Amino acid sequence: MRKTLIALMLAATLPTVAMAMPEGGPRHDEHHRGGAPFAQLDLTHEQRQQVHKLMGEQMKERREITQRYLEKLPAADQKAMKDELKAKEDKTQADIRALLKPEQQKQFDEMKKKEAERRAEWDEFKAWKAEKATKAQ
Repeated sequence: MRKTLIALMLAATLPTVAMAMPEGGPRHDEHHRGGAPFAQLDLTHEQRQQVHKLMGEQMKERREITQRYLEKLPAADQKAMKDELKAKEDKTQADIRALLKPEQQKQFDEMKKKEAERRAEWDEFKAWKAEKATKAQ
């Protein structure tokens, strides 16, 4: 159970880490000095694509496993955990925003707004898809 919670907390912080990434992603020299997984292996482009695909599949499977175990928790515990994760995420976002210059804060706010819009569209799509599936039965 503890591992599941840790994994979920890590998954919840990943968007924050991504937001803190310098514009354009990691610097080229950081990427080739061991800053990225498998950087020292001198992989071909095809190998990098395959590794990226495998790691993406692993992340998806990890989320599915985590969700499966979370669904076994009582509803009150699920809600408490989600609320705590949301509060931590909100605090981190506020702390990041406080570090930014005013023009960066405007960009950050715009990025967060677009992210919220995409999330709302995705939620709407999932609801529509679920409704469509129930009608089909």
